[in-house]
Order: sequence, then C-alpha cells, then structure tokens
Amino acid sequence: MKKYLSVLVLPLAMSIASCTTDIGANDYYASSANTVNVTKACTVVSLRPVTVKSNDNNAGTLFGAAAGGVAGSAIGGGKTVPILGAIGGALVGGIAGDAAQAKLSKQTGYEYIVRLNNGSLQTVVQGNDVYIQPGRPCYIIYGRQARVIPAN
Repeated sequence: MKKYLSVLVLPLAMSIASCTTDIGANDYYASSANTVNVTKACTVVSLRPVTVKSNDNNAGTLFGAAAGGVAGSAIGGGKTVPILGAIGGALVGGIAGDAAQAKLSKQTGYEYIVRLNNGSLQTVVQGNDVYIQPGRPCYIIYGRQARVIPAN
C-alpha cells in the first residue's frame, strides 16, 4: 500500500504545483521576449496585500481521484472489495487532491493603484517580488502581463 501511495503522491504534488502561474513583476513568459510593450510613467498611490488563487481547473481533484482509485483498489482481495476500495479511494483522493490544489496554488501579492501623469488611475495585481512604496515614481508596463516596476 505504501508503495502505491509513494509512487502516486509525488507526481500528484508536482503536477498540482506546476499549475501555479508565476505572477511576479520579474516573471516573464518566453513568448514575451523580443516583443514591444507600452510603458507609462506613474506614481504609486496605494497598495495592499492580496492573495491570488488558482483558477479552479480541477487538476488536483482529477489527479487525486485517479491516485486514490488506484491505491484503493490495491487494498483488498476478492472481487467486490477492490471495486469498493477503488470507488472509496477515488472519492477520498478527489477531495484530498482538491484541497491540496487550493493550498499549493495560492500566492501572495500586491494590488497597486497608480496615477498616470495624465491623472488617470490604473490598478495592477502582481506578485510580491517587488515592493514599491506609495508616493514613489514607477512605470506601468502594458503587455501580455501588466506589471508595475520602480523608476530607477
């Protein structure tokens, strides 16, 4: 039983964690390289810490149900017990996988409100890898992934 669980749990955790998108100001997709973005000068008006959660793609539930079904079917012998074990294991595994995905795919970040030089306000949510104090000059970059970075 332990053999089955160890073989299934690690790939499950890795698969769920890989569903998490990097949201930091310093994280770029390869497809964003060699592209032109629009950048505007601005000033941070305010920021607040936020939690960014995964868009519920059910990957954790599916992986957990599959792993639980396999592990559950290996529990008993005979003709009926493996089927019941597989069903019970799939239910428990699906619930556990969903909970694991929710926990592993949470990220902390900041919601920045910035004032452009023309007076308009813009809001960007991004990871917490860059902290910019209110009142500090910065740039807002518009592209595939909007971001706020400090003006150096």
